[in-house]
Amino acid sequence: MDKQDELLKEAEKLAKHMSSYQHDLAPTITSNIVCSIDAKEELLDECEEIWRQMEECQSKLTLLGIETFPESDVQLSLSMMRVKALTAEYNQWQKRSPEIISTNPDVLVALGKEELQKVDHDLEMVLSTVQSKNKKLKEDMKREQQWLDEQQQLVDALDVTHEEMKNQVVQFSEKRALQELKSKMLKIRAYKEELLSALGEFLEEHFPLPEEDESAKKKKKSPAEEPTVQLVTLHEILERLINKLMSTPHEPYLTINDSFWPPYVELLLRYGIALRHPEDPSRIRLEAFHQYFG
Repeated sequence: MDKQDELLKEAEKLAKHMSSYQHDLAPTITSNIVCSIDAKEELLDECEEIWRQMEECQSKLTLLGIETFPESDVQLSLSMMRVKALTAEYNQWQKRSPEIISTNPDVLVALGKEELQKVDHDLEMVLSTVQSKNKKLKEDMKREQQWLDEQQQLVDALDVTHEEMKNQVVQFSEKRALQELKSKMLKIRAYKEELLSALGEFLEEHFPLPEEDESAKKKKKSPAEEPTVQLVTLHEILERLINKLMSTPHEPYLTINDSFWPPYVELLLRYGIALRHPEDPSRIRLEAFHQYFG
């Protein structure tokens, strides 16, 4: 029992010794940190010594586990519980990587430098990432500002055009509109008179009335007959048809009388200038040419 107690006390002492330095431990030293030769050798010696002590402790615990004790012994039960606890702690330490325990100032300075270099490297990576994002945001902002300037220029140009158009708008009064309408009507009437005059000259030249000699001969052959009716020119026939159509469009037909020379009437009907009444062939009307262009 005394031997067992001594081994347990030694194991507890080693575990307390290792846990007391756990909060002072730093990450593993990388190959790029330069340490002094003495500090490195001292660190290796300490690691080998701790590893040797752990192996001895494990071998002693293994030997203790083989021995059997009476179940009635309370001290034995407590000892077994302590062994199990130490075994569990030992297994936990086995799963972890060996950690450095040293009080050498050179080693601590090297570890501090390594940690600072690692933090510095991480901060540099963060800084590079932030700078890259800031650069992209500045480029996006520059493009958006350029687009905004273009849109503002477009709005300004449209405002200027709108103001110019507002200044060019002329407010027409009713009196001015009426005067312009009268002026257009006078121009249309003058143009109408000009057309009628040109039409009359053309018809008088190319479609004259029958010669008076023929009428005179007819009078000599039949002196007992009544005097012939005065014939109207083709110009007059067309003018009457036009006036009838424009004055009474609902009743545009004109009755044919003896003053209408039959060849002229046939000429108008044959070329579609005039139309007969569908029920009364003695009545004709002018073709409504204006409706074709309405």
